[in-house]
Amino acid sequence: MFTPSDAKAAFCMTSREKRSSISLASIFALRMLGLFVILPVFAVYARHLPGGDSEFLVGVTLGIYGLTQGILQIPFGIASDRLGRKPVIAAGLLIFAAGSFVAAASDSIWSIMLGRMLQGAGAISAAVTAFISDSVRDRVLTKAMAMVGASIGLTFALSLIISPLLAEAVGVSGIFGLTGILALAAVWVIWKVVPDAPSQVPSDLP
Repeated sequence: MFTPSDAKAAFCMTSREKRSSISLASIFALRMLGLFVILPVFAVYARHLPGGDSEFLVGVTLGIYGLTQGILQIPFGIASDRLGRKPVIAAGLLIFAAGSFVAAASDSIWSIMLGRMLQGAGAISAAVTAFISDSVRDRVLTKAMAMVGASIGLTFALSLIISPLLAEAVGVSGIFGLTGILALAAVWVIWKVVPDAPSQVPSDLP
């Protein structure tokens, strides 16, 4: 007999689901940090770079991240369906890290633009979202996605606070380098911390 306590338990996440959701949300947050943390300080930093006196080029450098993200989300999602979630997410994080290090080593607006383009090219958001869907039951999927949404909101708020402090401490190039290091740490998380998705998610039905 299906009791009210059984119904309540059905809406609770298992330890495996919590581990998958939290670890994947943290990867999502690290990924978004690369977008948010540079926004408050880049326009001022760019004035000291060759080509940085052009408002158009500064705008393109900031926006090209989102452009390459949008273009490559579907190809990365399709690749994750065929090749597996973890390999595609790890590859995207490595591309993001490469772009971060290119931007960190850059001395002109053009090379930073290239780095930002590479950062956006690691478009793993769709693959991460699909991985979460693979790893939890439909009945608790909303909770898992809420964790992702909360991680993005917290990352945005945190970036507004720490961005000027980081820029003063390590410079904007140091911020780029730090986001690259965090992306490499996220590669370790995806392989060592995130559980493999079960071959079949348990049914919601009693």
